[in-house]
Amino acid sequence: MLRKVFGIMVTMLVACVCVADVKLPNIISNNMVLQQKSKVNIWGWADAGEKIEVKPIWQKTGVTTVADKDGKWIVEIKTPKAGGPLAIAIKGNNEIILQNVMIGEVWLCSGQSNMQMRFKPNQWSGGVLNFEEEIAKAKYPAIRMFVVPNVVAGEPQDNCGGEWIVCSPDTVAEFSATAYFFGRYIHEQLNMPVGLINSSWGGTPAESWASGESLKNEPVLGPILSNYAEAEKAYPEAIKKYREETLPNWQKAKDQAIKDGKPEPAWPGEPYGPNHPNKPSGLYNAMIAPLLNYEIKGAIWYQGESNAWRAYQYRTLFPTMIESWRAAFKKSELPFYFVQIAPFNYGEQPIGAELMEAQLLTLKNVKNTGMAVINDLAPDVYNIHPKNKQDVGKRLGLWAMANTYGKKGIIYSGPIYKEMDVEDNKIRLSFDYDGGLAAKGGELKQFQIAGEDKKFVDAKAVIDGKSVVVSSDVVSKPVAVRYCWSNIAIGNLYNGGDLPASPFRTDDWPGVTINNK
Repeated sequence: MLRKVFGIMVTMLVACVCVADVKLPNIISNNMVLQQKSKVNIWGWADAGEKIEVKPIWQKTGVTTVADKDGKWIVEIKTPKAGGPLAIAIKGNNEIILQNVMIGEVWLCSGQSNMQMRFKPNQWSGGVLNFEEEIAKAKYPAIRMFVVPNVVAGEPQDNCGGEWIVCSPDTVAEFSATAYFFGRYIHEQLNMPVGLINSSWGGTPAESWASGESLKNEPVLGPILSNYAEAEKAYPEAIKKYREETLPNWQKAKDQAIKDGKPEPAWPGEPYGPNHPNKPSGLYNAMIAPLLNYEIKGAIWYQGESNAWRAYQYRTLFPTMIESWRAAFKKSELPFYFVQIAPFNYGEQPIGAELMEAQLLTLKNVKNTGMAVINDLAPDVYNIHPKNKQDVGKRLGLWAMANTYGKKGIIYSGPIYKEMDVEDNKIRLSFDYDGGLAAKGGELKQFQIAGEDKKFVDAKAVIDGKSVVVSSDVVSKPVAVRYCWSNIAIGNLYNGGDLPASPFRTDDWPGVTINNK
């Protein structure tokens, strides 16, 4: 009898060990926002062959499936119109009840430090304008944010850390400021819940965010992969030298600078290696791939500074990254709205202007994209993190409201150069999104003109109806015009929506970054 009881106990123990609880990815959790009026995925892991039922409170019956041989399962459910809070029951060998779920609009927010930047000042940012006031009034329980932790991976991952956080004065300081102001604008315009997925990392280049397949399939981007492969080969010796020589020498120089009351030397970045955030596709694998099953309305992007020295290459890299996301999310026309980088003192060579041009070309050549121009929001050209994130978020929101949500009668873009005509000794420029051209604060400035000798001189520019006429007394036969063509130029050409014109040039003469790989 004792042997029989013992045998039953062993059998029960084995059964308990073998039965795995249903598990969900972090993105499927309490407080999440699901895209309204859509087919959305709920997925996770369980025992192979385990029956799973997903029962949203708004449906009479649940949706069932069976975990595959690897224990993976996924179901599709239909979401109602915006609202909440609601609940979803997920039942297998165990049961999970997801609480405080909202139905609304979901946006992926990504990029480098200007997207990652939070409200309060820290060691690398001066913080957001009026951050104390903004934090105090952030009482928006229908706005939720999910922050993806900074992780690098060599292969696409199926989960990431993080949790959905309800917006309040106690939590908003941990949000991306740009994403929050974008989400707040959308929320106020639509009167709907908004979910913001913040997947960003300061100082990272666009290639880190593109899929490996997309980089391999674009010959122009081959040097990115080969250069990094060489860096990884040299990594063992490079990291040893970095730790034994570079860092100690930097620390000594820093200590001496502090003692002498002089500026501290810049921190020396680590050599590129297997886990470096600049690893091609490394952030896509760890910080985008885990989100691919999650239904999103669109994406906003704030990056480019780390690719400025390779601005010409960015003309190909940036569209490649965008299309790689669209392919991965299985949304060929996923709305993708990005911020054109702000003026910053990169040095004498106009690498910033060339990066802005690469972004402008992306706007013109890649369907369903939008570009928020912020040339006027960076009065301090020595600060790469402009404080006015309120207007950055709103300008992204204008693109979304007009093009994604179909709101009529709003001006959502500043003037974008369209074409030129030579009229004797003058050049007439026409624009898309002109919206009523205006010179803000006096006569137009930051225009230059050149003849066939390709030597640009400061020019006189005047608004003539829906065009701008540019000329100079010293250029009798002009062939090209440039506007704000430097790293730090801040122009004053606007339109009736009080939105600034993008920097541009009419010529296509080779720039300083054309050979940088």
